[in-house]
Amino acid sequence: MRTSFLPAALIAGALLLLLLLFSSFYTVDQTEQVIITQFGQPIGQPITEPGLHFRLPFVQNVNRLDKRFLEWDGAPVAIPTRDKTYIHVDAFARWRIEGPTTYFVRLHDERSAQSRLEDILGSETRNAIAKHDLIEIVRTDKNRQPLHDETLKGGPNGTIGILPPIEFGRLKIEEEIKGAAAQKLAEFGIAVLDFRIKRVNYNPDVLDRIYQRMISERLQIAQRFRSEGEGESARIAGQRERDLNEIRSNAYRTVQQIRGEADAKATEIYARAYTQNPQAAEFYAFLKVLETYHKTFTKDSTLVLSTDSDIFALLKRGAAKPKADQVTTQGAERGTE
Repeated sequence: MRTSFLPAALIAGALLLLLLLFSSFYTVDQTEQVIITQFGQPIGQPITEPGLHFRLPFVQNVNRLDKRFLEWDGAPVAIPTRDKTYIHVDAFARWRIEGPTTYFVRLHDERSAQSRLEDILGSETRNAIAKHDLIEIVRTDKNRQPLHDETLKGGPNGTIGILPPIEFGRLKIEEEIKGAAAQKLAEFGIAVLDFRIKRVNYNPDVLDRIYQRMISERLQIAQRFRSEGEGESARIAGQRERDLNEIRSNAYRTVQQIRGEADAKATEIYARAYTQNPQAAEFYAFLKVLETYHKTFTKDSTLVLSTDSDIFALLKRGAAKPKADQVTTQGAERGTE
């Protein structure tokens, strides 16, 4: 029996030795850092170098912590700004474990760290937002220049499309939140690497006011365009009226000039024709009387005339008409001469 017991003891001893060796060594990945605890308390310095390391088996425990940059993604929260505007702020941060021992003692794991980050970063975000106006949260740079929009030039009081000045801007507020949170989180062995406001959503009431403001600005621009168009239309109409008046005036002057020249020519012709002899002059006077009758009387005209009237004279004496043949013959003879 002693002979059979010896091999079993050797095998058991070998297995125990292998177990001790296996429990004594551990590996550290390049993405990890290790805290060794003995009876629940951390001992020694954190192990950050990757490779194979030794520990006392069954007495010391290996606690692995992440060495990479970690993410905190906060939940959107409704926060009032200094000008009493409610907005929903969604922020995120990047952090890492800077003091592994402190981190392990105070928080122990990443779940507790995320909870602490939520408390501190969320609190500092609310404090910073409440101290600034909405425009400071929305704008990232106080030196930002608006896009050149020709439709925004010359607006009422010069206010359309003009960016109001800011004192801080979102970037400075983010740095303010990061600095305040970093001081508090350093007590937990956490280093805040970056903090950013990912999204700012407006409350429905705020959105409605923004839309109304946008509508108002565009209505002002449209009204300005209409006013400018009406002014240009009035200017064109005035210019057209002046041009028409000038054309009419020139045309009337030309017509009167031509008419005057024609009347003068006609008068000259009449005078030359009717002064050739007494009969022609008498015939001309007779025609003038008839023309006067034609223009003065109608079939319904009633006149009260004196017997001495020039108009009545022709009727009273029966109008000893000059003979047309005689006038014509005399005119022809005069023309022959």
